[in-house]
Amino acid sequence: MSDLPPAVDLMHRVEGRFTTLLADPPWRFQNRTGKMAPEHQRLLRYPTLDLEAISALPISQLCTDSAHLYLWVPNALLAEGLQVMQAWGFTYKTNLVWYKVRRDGGPDGRGVGFYFRNVTELLLFGVRGSLRTLAPGRTQVNLLATRKREHSRKPEEVYELIERCSPGPYLELFARFPRPHWQQWGNETVEAASPKSAPQPDLISSLDEGSPFLCP
Repeated sequence: MSDLPPAVDLMHRVEGRFTTLLADPPWRFQNRTGKMAPEHQRLLRYPTLDLEAISALPISQLCTDSAHLYLWVPNALLAEGLQVMQAWGFTYKTNLVWYKVRRDGGPDGRGVGFYFRNVTELLLFGVRGSLRTLAPGRTQVNLLATRKREHSRKPEEVYELIERCSPGPYLELFARFPRPHWQQWGNETVEAASPKSAPQPDLISSLDEGSPFLCP
């Protein structure tokens, strides 16, 4: 396994410049004492990155001068999400809310949280330059109500929404599942971004496997 840091791995695997980026970072979730709540113990299945490593990714080298960023962030890490967005060269504009529902349409209360049981997750929207959303975006509401799927998987409808509202080419960071017409980078995708050269380093080797990934 390679011990290359994520920033190096990203530049090795991805080439080109992209107008729209979607990112679902493996946030490290701890309370102020550095401990994890008991209900979060089951989330230890995923490796994580600390805030410094996420912020250090060279995103500005991969996006066009005018670009859109969609950034998934747990409710409890909103401040960190805004910090990452700024570090990547984007200005926060608004957000979309994923409301997780049951089959009967009621709130899916299986989420976790220190203070309240989360049934939502935030998708922050930021802009680099002065790029407006496409025409369909002007009528798009910022609430997406769908059922949860397997752990950490985001709704497929998000891709369709982004493709309607923001121009390509598209890059997904920390991708977990393949998506047509997107270039993807991540350690869980079946078909991740094509490398510039071989051999390929493995992103997962540079992550800390002892910390939880939180999807509230």
